Amino acid sequence: MSESTGTSKTLIRILLADDHHIVRAGIRQLLELAEDMQVIAEAGDGEEAKTLIRDNQPDVVVLDIQMPKSSGIEVTRWVRKNFPEVGVLILTAYDDDPYVMAVLQAGANGYILKTAQAEELIQAVRDVYEGKSALAPIIQKKLMSNIFSNEKKLVEPLTDRELEILRLVAMGYTNKAIGAHLGISDRTVQGHLAHIFAKLQAASRTEAVMRAVSLGLISQDIGTMTNE
Repeated sequence: MSESTGTSKTLIRILLADDHHIVRAGIRQLLELAEDMQVIAEAGDGEEAKTLIRDNQPDVVVLDIQMPKSSGIEVTRWVRKNFPEVGVLILTAYDDDPYVMAVLQAGANGYILKTAQAEELIQAVRDVYEGKSALAPIIQKKLMSNIFSNEKKLVEPLTDRELEILRLVAMGYTNKAIGAHLGISDRTVQGHLAHIFAKLQAASRTEAVMRAVSLGLISQDIGTMTNE
């Protein structure tokens, strides 16, 4: 999906979706300050975003939550079902708990506020592109608070292999990198992650790591590396 410049530099292909043209223009200008990023399309509502994602299959979609026709939450859920390889970064003014939890449970890879600095946004896009989580500090705190206040017990203990994979996820490894590190296939890694999510009652990689930290299965020092 990636393109290359004359110097063979990989470009991160980005689709922007926000219902305010002037906001999209500003975000586009910030992102294209980075030499490794290219905004390939813009959408003004959720349904247009779906069409452009289907037609262009970008590397990363940067979505607002509140949009006409389909919300960022609905678009995220649709992307996860139809284009699981596409990274989703939420960029919004809202930091309310219901929005945060709904969009992360829908499968977003990151959640950044519009008050973020340009460098934070650029790094968040890179992190999502690489398969890592990208959460604003206040969002990470909200997620941890929610997990602690709604603690769930393990359905069954994690195996040694599952713990090993979960630690690598916490360190920011992609499925492909985990497979290479452990000498197993991507498909096997995906199978283990499905079991991990079920046992931890988690809806995403980020939630699985946070819940594992709260249960004492992995150290908080490792868990905080998901954003590095």
